[in-house]
Amino acid sequence: MKGQHDHIAVEGLIGAGKTTLAKRLAAEWGARLVLEEFDDNPFLPRFYEAPERYAFSVELSFLAQRYHQLKRVTEQDLFSPRTVSDYSLGKSLVFASVTLPPDEHALFRDLYGIMYGDLPKPDLIVYLHLTMDRVRARIGSRGRSYEQQIGVEYLMRLQEHYLDHLKKTTASKVLVVDLGSADLLHDDGAYQRLLAAITEPQMEPYKVLQLG
Repeated sequence: MKGQHDHIAVEGLIGAGKTTLAKRLAAEWGARLVLEEFDDNPFLPRFYEAPERYAFSVELSFLAQRYHQLKRVTEQDLFSPRTVSDYSLGKSLVFASVTLPPDEHALFRDLYGIMYGDLPKPDLIVYLHLTMDRVRARIGSRGRSYEQQIGVEYLMRLQEHYLDHLKKTTASKVLVVDLGSADLLHDDGAYQRLLAAITEPQMEPYKVLQLG
């Protein structure tokens, strides 16, 4: 990999293509790959059925899972020069800001600060931005029954909070990728343009890349 980023985190809404891109980047660079273990969260299907009842449980469960996974990563494979993950630490804050009432959100932020304060932050966050129509189509094609209940209003709030969070991020550089109609899986030209932006030697702290 040519560039200065030793840890790249790929972010985006559900179905944006985070895992697919993370796998491709890791394979291309021979980097360590870290994938979120969301299938291990027992509260996730219940959250989509009854959000108000299970919001704190699902966010706390994800907080613990991400902490233990990233803690393991920092303690092993010290000779791996680079890491690519399909989530960043701040993902927990974004979702909690949307799903939790103020009192639970304040408690959650305190726990987040205690647990994540000493963990390394990614050098670069790549946020994959899709139109809401494409997000809904991707969710439908994934075939996970509990995800079909996700409302557009919830997704729009997540997208708004994600972009606000990224604009305020100072510990990592941010590349917002407006995919438009581009398909990174099948359009090699779009993928190469993204790759060039990621590996740009003097990247701005916050940059928007239009791909399609």
